[in-house]
Amino acid sequence: MTSSQQPDAARLMRWATYASVSTALILILVKVVAWFITDSVSILATLLDSSLDVLASLVNLVAVRHALQPADKEHRFGHGKAEALAGMGQAMFIAGSAGFLLLQAVGRLIHPQEITAGLEVGVGVMLFSIFATMILISFQKYVIKHTDSTAIKADALHYKTDLLVNASVIVALLLTFYGAGYFDALFGIGIALFILYSAWEIVKESIDLLMDHELPDEEREKIRQLVIKHPGVQGMHDLRTRRSGTRIFIQLHLELDSTLTLAAAHIIADDVEKELESFFRDAEVIIHEDPVIIATT
Repeated sequence: MTSSQQPDAARLMRWATYASVSTALILILVKVVAWFITDSVSILATLLDSSLDVLASLVNLVAVRHALQPADKEHRFGHGKAEALAGMGQAMFIAGSAGFLLLQAVGRLIHPQEITAGLEVGVGVMLFSIFATMILISFQKYVIKHTDSTAIKADALHYKTDLLVNASVIVALLLTFYGAGYFDALFGIGIALFILYSAWEIVKESIDLLMDHELPDEEREKIRQLVIKHPGVQGMHDLRTRRSGTRIFIQLHLELDSTLTLAAAHIIADDVEKELESFFRDAEVIIHEDPVIIATT
C-alpha cells in the first residue's frame, strides 16, 4: 500500500469501529425492551451478547487507534500487534458471555417457562437486529477488503454469529409461544456453545499474529513467483514472512549473478521489492543479495 493509500485505510478502520459501537448500543436498547416484555432467555442471550459487543467494540476502537500509529523509536515495526491483543480481549468477553448464558439456559431448562405475551415485540426486535447487523457486516466486509485488519475481522466474526443467534431466537420464541417451553432454553444452550466456538476462532488468529505465524502457503508461493519472474534473478531462499496488523513483513535472500556490479544488483533488488509492494498492500520488504557463482568449463 502506498503512503497515499494508508490514510484511507486508517479512516475506514476508524469508521468501522464507530459503526460497530453505535450498532451495538442501538441493539441493546431495543433488546432490553423485548426482554422485559417477553422474559425470554433467548432474548436475554442476545441482550447479553450485544452488551459485550459494546465492550469488545470499545476495546477494538482503542486498539485500532493505537495500531494505526506510525512506527517510533520504541516500536520500530509499528504497533500492529495491538489488533491481535484486541482480538484476545474480544474472545475473553465473548467466552464470558457464553458461560453466563449457559448458566441461565440450564436453569431455564430445569424450570421451563412459557412465553404468554410479547411475541410480536420479540420477533420484531429480532428482525430489526438482523437487519441492522447485516448492514454493519456489509460495511465491515468492505473495510476488511481494503485493509485486511485483524481487529475488524474479529469484530465481524462475532457479528456474523449474531445473525445466526437472532434467527434462532425467532424460532425459539415461536416454539415456546406454542407450548414447547424447553426450546427457549435449548436454543440458549446452542447459542452459547456456538459463541464459544467463535471465541476460539478469534483466539487462534490472534495467537498466530502474536507468534509471528507465516503467511498462508498460497501467499508465500505468490511471493516466489513474483521474485523468480524477474529476468535478472537466479533464484531465492530463506523466505520469511509475518503479519502485524495491516502490515506484512517479507524477508528473503535473492540469488544474483556474481559478476554483477553492486549498482546493478541493487537495481534488480529494488525492482523485486517494488513488485512485491505493489501486490501486497502495506508490505515492508527486506532483501539480501547473494552472489551465485556460475561454473565455467
